[in-house]
Amino acid sequence: MSARVSEILAEIRRLEDELEEAIETQEVRFFYRIEGTKIRFEKTVKDAHLKLRVGILSWLSDSSPRNIITAPLIYAMIVPFTLLDAAVSGYQFICFPLYRIPKVRRGKYIVIDRQGLSYLNGIEKFNCMYCGYANGVIAYAREIAARTEQYWCPVKHAHKILDPHRRYARFADFGDSEDFHRHVDDMRDALAKEA
Repeated sequence: MSARVSEILAEIRRLEDELEEAIETQEVRFFYRIEGTKIRFEKTVKDAHLKLRVGILSWLSDSSPRNIITAPLIYAMIVPFTLLDAAVSGYQFICFPLYRIPKVRRGKYIVIDRQGLSYLNGIEKFNCMYCGYANGVIAYAREIAARTEQYWCPVKHAHKILDPHRRYARFADFGDSEDFHRHVDDMRDALAKEA
């Protein structure tokens, strides 16, 4: 990996740390705190949120007909998302220990916490739970696939890809045949050290 790529990766890590600090600052700005798995708002803020909640009947009457008509199709997607969740969980449970790949912590990717917002009505809370689960499953599956790719095929593509996973930048350059097998060993060692 070139020195410039290493510099960029270090800058990305620095920016991720800065982002985490900004999020913590936002917690103070919106008057909430995280206690374990619970999110707590100050009472005055929670009361203000309750006043802003739109009732379900009003919300439905203001909704676009296309949103109501397509909702069952959206909700039906829970079946493939659940199957994907089960499949990748089973895959990593069986295969990752054999390859000394640390397992992906599902709870880091599937975060369902927006239903605690008092300004959301029941349908909005359900929608937020659904989206948190669906997007979380995709992120979880992506990380499992990324670790698998790092183990078996840590080679960049010849063509530029849109939004590569975070491990991709450390993959071997396309066409670098001389260092390929050493690079595969290094990438596997790096995975094993993450455990």
